[in-house]
Amino acid sequence: MFTDARDNTLDGMYLSVEKAETILKLLLEGNSVSSVERLTEIHHTTILKLLVLVGERCERFLSEKIRNMRVKDVEADELWCFVQKKEGHKRADEAGVETIGDAYTFVGIERNTKLVLAWHLGRRTKVHTMLFMQKLRNAVNPQHWFQLTADGFPPYVPAVAYYFANIDFAQLIKVYRASSDQEQRYSPGEVAECIPTPVFGNPRPEKICTSHVERANLSMRMHMRRFTRLTNGFSKKWANLNAMLALYFAWYNFARVHRTLRVTPAMAAGIADHVWTLAELLA
Repeated sequence: MFTDARDNTLDGMYLSVEKAETILKLLLEGNSVSSVERLTEIHHTTILKLLVLVGERCERFLSEKIRNMRVKDVEADELWCFVQKKEGHKRADEAGVETIGDAYTFVGIERNTKLVLAWHLGRRTKVHTMLFMQKLRNAVNPQHWFQLTADGFPPYVPAVAYYFANIDFAQLIKVYRASSDQEQRYSPGEVAECIPTPVFGNPRPEKICTSHVERANLSMRMHMRRFTRLTNGFSKKWANLNAMLALYFAWYNFARVHRTLRVTPAMAAGIADHVWTLAELLA
Protein backbone atom coordinates (compact mmCIF):
# COMPACT_ATOMS: atom_id res chain seq x y z
CA MET A 1 0.00 0.00 0.00
CA PHE A 2 2.70 2.49 0.99
CA THR A 3 4.95 2.37 -2.06
CA ASP A 4 5.49 6.13 -2.31
CA ALA A 5 8.67 7.64 -0.94
CA ARG A 6 8.54 10.10 1.91
CA ASP A 7 7.61 13.58 0.65
CA ASN A 8 8.84 16.63 2.51
CA THR A 9 5.87 18.56 1.14
CA LEU A 10 3.68 16.35 3.33
CA ASP A 11 5.93 16.41 6.40
CA GLY A 12 7.49 13.05 5.59
CA MET A 13 4.28 11.09 4.97
CA TYR A 14 4.63 8.02 2.74
CA LEU A 15 2.31 9.59 0.21
CA SER A 16 2.99 11.27 -3.12
CA VAL A 17 1.61 14.73 -3.83
CA GLU A 18 -0.42 13.23 -6.68
CA LYS A 19 -2.03 10.66 -4.40
CA ALA A 20 -2.66 13.33 -1.77
CA GLU A 21 -4.37 15.50 -4.40
CA THR A 22 -6.63 12.60 -5.36
CA ILE A 23 -7.61 12.01 -1.73
CA LEU A 24 -8.40 15.68 -1.15
CA LYS A 25 -10.40 15.96 -4.38
CA LEU A 26 -12.53 13.01 -3.34
CA LEU A 27 -13.15 14.53 0.09
CA LEU A 28 -14.11 17.83 -1.55
CA GLU A 29 -16.59 16.15 -3.87
CA GLY A 30 -18.78 14.81 -1.09
CA ASN A 31 -17.14 11.47 -0.37
CA SER A 32 -16.83 10.15 3.17
CA VAL A 33 -13.49 9.09 4.63
CA SER A 34 -14.59 5.45 4.39
CA SER A 35 -15.48 5.75 0.71
CA VAL A 36 -12.17 7.48 -0.03
CA GLU A 37 -10.42 4.61 1.75
CA ARG A 38 -12.19 2.12 -0.51
CA LEU A 39 -11.53 4.09 -3.69
CA THR A 40 -7.84 4.79 -3.06
CA GLU A 41 -6.88 1.79 -0.88
CA ILE A 42 -5.24 4.24 1.53
CA HIS A 43 -5.93 3.55 5.21
CA HIS A 44 -8.38 5.93 6.86
CA THR A 45 -5.85 6.97 9.53
CA THR A 46 -3.51 8.17 6.76
CA ILE A 47 -6.38 10.04 5.10
CA LEU A 48 -7.25 11.79 8.36
CA LYS A 49 -3.60 12.58 9.09
CA LEU A 50 -3.35 14.19 5.65
CA LEU A 51 -6.59 16.10 6.22
CA VAL A 52 -5.42 17.57 9.53
CA LEU A 53 -2.02 18.49 8.08
CA VAL A 54 -3.50 20.24 5.04
CA GLY A 55 -6.30 21.78 7.07
CA GLU A 56 -3.87 23.45 9.45
CA ARG A 57 -1.92 24.85 6.50
CA CYS A 58 -5.07 26.10 4.80
CA GLU A 59 -6.28 27.80 7.98
CA ARG A 60 -2.98 29.70 8.30
CA PHE A 61 -3.01 30.50 4.58
CA LEU A 62 -6.51 31.97 4.68
CA SER A 63 -5.83 34.11 7.75
CA GLU A 64 -2.68 35.51 6.12
CA LYS A 65 -4.11 35.99 2.63
CA ILE A 66 -7.52 37.47 3.42
CA ARG A 67 -6.68 40.69 5.25
CA ASN A 68 -7.74 44.31 4.95
CA MET A 69 -10.22 43.52 2.17
CA ARG A 70 -12.30 46.39 0.78
CA VAL A 71 -15.83 45.04 0.62
CA LYS A 72 -19.26 46.48 -0.17
CA ASP A 73 -21.87 43.93 0.82
CA VAL A 74 -21.31 41.11 3.32
CA GLU A 75 -23.74 38.38 4.36
CA ALA A 76 -23.35 36.20 7.47
CA ASP A 77 -25.03 32.97 8.47
CA GLU A 78 -24.48 29.76 10.45
CA LEU A 79 -24.61 26.15 9.27
CA TRP A 80 -25.46 23.32 11.69
CA CYS A 81 -23.95 19.88 11.99
CA PHE A 82 -22.82 17.75 14.92
CA VAL A 83 -19.74 15.93 16.19
CA GLN A 84 -20.04 12.36 17.52
CA LYS A 85 -23.68 12.76 18.55
CA LYS A 86 -26.50 15.27 18.51
CA GLU A 87 -26.79 17.62 21.46
CA GLY A 88 -29.88 15.89 22.86
CA HIS A 89 -28.10 12.53 22.96
CA LYS A 90 -25.17 13.65 25.14
CA ARG A 91 -24.68 11.92 28.49
CA ALA A 92 -24.70 13.92 31.71
CA ASP A 93 -20.90 13.79 31.95
CA GLU A 94 -20.63 15.17 28.39
CA ALA A 95 -22.91 18.15 28.97
CA GLY A 96 -20.03 20.61 29.42
CA VAL A 97 -17.89 19.23 26.57
CA GLU A 98 -18.09 21.74 23.71
CA THR A 99 -16.31 19.49 21.19
CA ILE A 100 -19.15 16.95 21.28
CA GLY A 101 -22.65 17.65 20.05
CA ASP A 102 -24.01 20.54 18.02
CA ALA A 103 -21.45 22.42 15.93
CA TYR A 104 -22.13 25.61 14.00
CA THR A 105 -20.02 26.98 11.17
CA PHE A 106 -20.31 30.77 11.02
CA VAL A 107 -19.66 32.06 7.50
CA GLY A 108 -19.16 35.59 6.19
CA ILE A 109 -19.28 36.01 2.40
CA GLU A 110 -18.86 39.04 0.14
CA ARG A 111 -21.97 39.19 -1.99
CA ASN A 112 -20.35 40.46 -5.22
CA THR A 113 -17.14 38.43 -5.34
CA LYS A 114 -18.56 35.40 -3.46
CA LEU A 115 -15.34 35.37 -1.41
CA VAL A 116 -15.61 33.72 2.00
CA LEU A 117 -14.01 36.40 4.15
CA ALA A 118 -14.13 34.62 7.49
CA TRP A 119 -15.44 31.46 9.10
CA HIS A 120 -15.56 30.05 12.59
CA LEU A 121 -16.44 26.62 13.94
CA GLY A 122 -18.07 26.81 17.33
CA ARG A 123 -21.27 26.77 19.31
CA ARG A 124 -24.27 29.01 18.61
CA THR A 125 -23.57 31.27 21.58
CA LYS A 126 -22.69 34.89 22.25
CA VAL A 127 -19.04 33.97 22.89
CA HIS A 128 -18.59 32.20 19.56
CA THR A 129 -20.50 34.93 17.71
CA MET A 130 -17.99 37.42 19.12
CA LEU A 131 -15.09 35.21 17.97
CA PHE A 132 -16.57 35.03 14.48
CA MET A 133 -17.00 38.80 14.29
CA GLN A 134 -13.41 39.25 15.44
CA LYS A 135 -12.26 37.10 12.52
CA LEU A 136 -14.45 39.07 10.12
CA ARG A 137 -13.02 42.30 11.53
CA ASN A 138 -9.49 41.00 10.83
CA ALA A 139 -10.42 40.10 7.25
CA VAL A 140 -11.89 43.43 6.11
CA ASN A 141 -10.78 47.04 6.04
CA PRO A 142 -12.70 48.41 9.04
CA GLN A 143 -12.34 52.01 7.86
CA HIS A 144 -14.10 51.25 4.59
CA TRP A 145 -17.90 51.43 4.67
CA PHE A 146 -19.90 48.34 3.84
CA GLN A 147 -23.27 46.79 4.56
CA LEU A 148 -23.56 43.64 6.66
CA THR A 149 -26.66 41.46 6.79
CA ALA A 150 -27.10 38.54 9.18
CA ASP A 151 -29.98 36.35 10.25
CA GLY A 152 -32.03 37.09 13.34
CA PHE A 153 -29.69 35.47 15.89
CA PRO A 154 -29.70 38.06 18.75
CA PRO A 155 -25.95 37.89 19.69
CA TYR A 156 -25.06 39.39 16.31
CA VAL A 157 -26.22 42.82 17.49
CA PRO A 158 -23.70 43.34 20.34
CA ALA A 159 -20.95 41.51 18.43
CA VAL A 160 -21.28 43.70 15.33
CA ALA A 161 -21.58 46.85 17.46
CA TYR A 162 -18.38 45.94 19.34
CA TYR A 163 -16.19 45.24 16.31
CA PHE A 164 -17.65 47.56 13.66
CA ALA A 165 -18.40 51.22 14.28
CA ASN A 166 -18.87 52.65 10.78
CA ILE A 167 -20.94 50.12 8.87
CA ASP A 168 -24.61 49.64 8.04
CA PHE A 169 -26.02 46.56 9.74
CA ALA A 170 -29.34 44.80 9.24
CA GLN A 171 -30.89 41.48 10.14
CA LEU A 172 -33.27 39.38 8.08
CA ILE A 173 -35.76 38.00 10.59
CA LYS A 174 -37.41 34.78 9.44
CA VAL A 175 -40.81 33.73 10.77
CA TYR A 176 -41.43 29.98 10.50
CA ARG A 177 -44.72 28.15 10.10
CA ALA A 178 -45.73 25.57 12.69
CA SER A 179 -44.99 22.07 11.40
CA SER A 180 -45.59 18.49 12.46
CA ASP A 181 -43.08 16.59 14.63
CA GLN A 182 -42.05 14.52 11.59
CA GLU A 183 -41.31 17.64 9.52
CA GLN A 184 -39.39 19.27 12.36
CA ARG A 185 -37.22 16.22 12.75
CA TYR A 186 -36.17 15.74 9.14
CA SER A 187 -36.24 19.15 7.51
CA PRO A 188 -35.86 22.83 8.36
CA GLY A 189 -39.05 24.70 9.16
CA GLU A 190 -40.97 26.35 6.35
CA VAL A 191 -40.39 30.09 6.23
CA ALA A 192 -43.67 32.01 6.39
CA GLU A 193 -42.22 35.51 6.23
CA CYS A 194 -38.88 37.35 6.03
CA ILE A 195 -38.74 40.70 7.79
CA PRO A 196 -35.85 43.04 6.80
CA THR A 197 -34.83 44.80 10.01
CA PRO A 198 -32.32 47.69 10.00
CA VAL A 199 -30.27 47.62 13.23
CA PHE A 200 -27.88 50.56 12.93
CA GLY A 201 -26.39 52.77 10.27
CA ASN A 202 -28.40 53.24 7.08
CA PRO A 203 -28.65 49.82 5.38
CA ARG A 204 -30.18 49.81 1.91
CA PRO A 205 -33.46 47.85 2.08
CA GLU A 206 -32.94 46.14 -1.28
CA LYS A 207 -29.60 44.78 -0.04
CA ILE A 208 -30.93 43.23 3.17
CA CYS A 209 -30.51 39.66 2.05
CA THR A 210 -28.88 36.38 3.09
CA SER A 211 -29.64 34.40 -0.07
CA HIS A 212 -26.05 34.30 -1.28
CA VAL A 213 -24.55 32.98 1.93
CA GLU A 214 -27.41 30.47 2.22
CA ARG A 215 -26.61 29.24 -1.30
CA ALA A 216 -22.97 28.96 -0.29
CA ASN A 217 -24.09 26.89 2.70
CA LEU A 218 -25.92 24.54 0.34
CA SER A 219 -22.67 24.05 -1.57
CA MET A 220 -20.97 23.17 1.71
CA ARG A 221 -23.55 20.46 2.40
CA MET A 222 -23.11 19.09 -1.12
CA HIS A 223 -19.30 19.08 -1.08
CA MET A 224 -18.63 17.84 2.46
CA ARG A 225 -20.08 14.52 3.55
CA ARG A 226 -19.85 15.62 7.19
CA PHE A 227 -22.72 18.05 6.58
CA THR A 228 -25.07 15.65 4.80
CA ARG A 229 -28.15 14.97 6.89
CA LEU A 230 -29.41 11.47 7.80
CA THR A 231 -26.14 9.63 7.09
CA ASN A 232 -23.39 8.14 9.25
CA GLY A 233 -20.78 10.35 7.59
CA PHE A 234 -20.90 12.88 10.43
CA SER A 235 -17.67 14.04 12.11
CA LYS A 236 -16.30 11.95 14.95
CA LYS A 237 -13.68 14.50 16.05
CA TRP A 238 -13.93 18.29 16.27
CA ALA A 239 -10.37 18.76 14.96
CA ASN A 240 -11.13 16.76 11.82
CA LEU A 241 -14.23 18.84 11.12
CA ASN A 242 -12.24 22.05 11.58
CA ALA A 243 -9.55 20.76 9.21
CA MET A 244 -12.12 19.84 6.55
CA LEU A 245 -13.67 23.30 6.77
CA ALA A 246 -10.29 25.01 6.36
CA LEU A 247 -9.50 22.85 3.33
CA TYR A 248 -12.92 23.50 1.82
CA PHE A 249 -12.80 27.28 2.20
CA ALA A 250 -9.26 27.50 0.76
CA TRP A 251 -10.34 25.34 -2.18
CA TYR A 252 -13.60 27.27 -2.62
CA ASN A 253 -11.88 30.67 -2.60
CA PHE A 254 -8.81 29.86 -4.69
CA ALA A 255 -9.28 26.62 -6.66
CA ARG A 256 -12.97 26.33 -7.55
CA VAL A 257 -14.28 28.38 -10.48
CA HIS A 258 -17.62 29.93 -9.57
CA ARG A 259 -20.13 29.36 -12.36
CA THR A 260 -21.65 32.83 -12.11
CA LEU A 261 -18.32 34.65 -11.91
CA ARG A 262 -16.45 32.32 -14.33
CA VAL A 263 -13.39 32.84 -12.14
CA THR A 264 -12.58 31.90 -8.56
CA PRO A 265 -13.80 34.19 -5.77
CA ALA A 266 -10.18 35.05 -4.98
CA MET A 267 -9.63 36.19 -8.57
CA ALA A 268 -12.83 38.24 -8.46
CA ALA A 269 -11.59 39.87 -5.26
CA GLY A 270 -8.17 40.64 -6.78
CA ILE A 271 -6.06 38.48 -4.45
CA ALA A 272 -5.24 35.79 -7.03
CA ASP A 273 -4.35 35.94 -10.72
CA HIS A 274 -5.05 32.32 -11.67
CA VAL A 275 -7.02 29.25 -10.66
CA TRP A 276 -5.02 27.49 -7.99
CA THR A 277 -4.44 23.74 -7.93
CA LEU A 278 -4.64 21.59 -4.84
CA ALA A 279 -0.91 21.00 -5.23
CA GLU A 280 -0.37 24.74 -4.69
CA LEU A 281 -2.48 24.61 -1.54
CA LEU A 282 -0.40 21.65 -0.36
CA ALA A 283 2.88 23.51 -0.81
